[in-house]
Amino acid sequence: MAKYPELISNFLKFAKTNTRSDPKSDTIPSSERETKFLNMLKDHLTGMGLDQVHTNEKSAYVFATLPGNTDRKSPTVGFISHIDTADFNSENIEPQIVENYDGKSVIKLDQAGEYTLDPAVFPSLKKYQGDTLITTDGTTLLGSDDKSGVAEIIAAITYLQNHPEIEHGDIKIAFGPDEEIGTGADHFDVADFGADVAYTVDGGPLGDLNYETFNAADGQVDIKGTDVHPAEAKGIMVNAIQLGMDFHAALPEFDRPEKTDGRQGFFHVYDFKGSVDHTHLGYIIRDHDRERFEARKRLFKGIADQMNNEFGETRVTVTLKDQYYNMGEVIQKNPTVVKVAEQAMKNVGVKPHIFPVRGGTDGSKISYMGLPTPNIFAGGENMHGRFEYVSEQTMEKATDVIVEIAKLFAEK
Repeated sequence: MAKYPELISNFLKFAKTNTRSDPKSDTIPSSERETKFLNMLKDHLTGMGLDQVHTNEKSAYVFATLPGNTDRKSPTVGFISHIDTADFNSENIEPQIVENYDGKSVIKLDQAGEYTLDPAVFPSLKKYQGDTLITTDGTTLLGSDDKSGVAEIIAAITYLQNHPEIEHGDIKIAFGPDEEIGTGADHFDVADFGADVAYTVDGGPLGDLNYETFNAADGQVDIKGTDVHPAEAKGIMVNAIQLGMDFHAALPEFDRPEKTDGRQGFFHVYDFKGSVDHTHLGYIIRDHDRERFEARKRLFKGIADQMNNEFGETRVTVTLKDQYYNMGEVIQKNPTVVKVAEQAMKNVGVKPHIFPVRGGTDGSKISYMGLPTPNIFAGGENMHGRFEYVSEQTMEKATDVIVEIAKLFAEK
């Protein structure tokens, strides 16, 4: 019998449910389908016999508690995952099971073979020789980010319920919406959650442990042109499209996602549309170092200022909004939360892979709310698209790590 008998069946059930968040919405959650899924999880947690199962009105997170079973005074530890999926087709998800993968074969996703998982293209496949892989059918994403984390947390809590000989303190769990659109943790209620330390179970491959993230800002650029007939344009026309190209060209040429890695920051243009009369550009601005992050924002704004000065009027309007900050600045003041996760991984035979994540997690915001919240692996590979997959064995190891973290905090 499997150690976590409902881990994969729950994941498959969760994955098939469309919970894609909506970046154009101003509701919490951003989509009704997320609300329905969260209500289903709430019923599931109630059926497990957990305490204090409720929906936090401020954030729409579903909270629940597994009471401690130890007389020792130990910190209350929390585990958090998000339920929404990214901006890719999430309707009619049909996961496929590839048993005992040999680590070298090409996996055909769709029947026509138009989309494949090829080790020559995705070398990560070579790590999974002998594993059971769960893939897409080539038409949707899988939703391992972060349905894997949801299933793993539930499996770990069920295991602890079924093994009362394992001592643990109070354990808090939280499932929330809208992480993929960057707003999910904006209203997270730390006081209601009630944990002393927490982990987002939202990382990638086996062993990933992240406690440093980017500092992040969103930048919107709106450019006002003057549209006249090209035959009479000299000295009159102001081409907003051309100004948009000029604005982008003024940014550092190599500070782009496709040309950077590690701790290198970037400017990423993700939207560019318009006409001679009006053009809009959307950017994300990222850097691990706070001073360099602030310098990037100054440069971004300064380009617009310079262009406007040359025109003698405001043609280029920049709107900057900070999204989240590097959680490392908070967690370095409480290193125990990382050390426990690192030890937990070693105890269950997983080699920790600690690195600054080139992105952010809900923990980025929650840490700055006073609750140190690093990120541990959930197992997904190639997330946010049709080539996404996850290893059943990696999901089991992630569940082992959650159980082990609970044990270690009870021993402290």
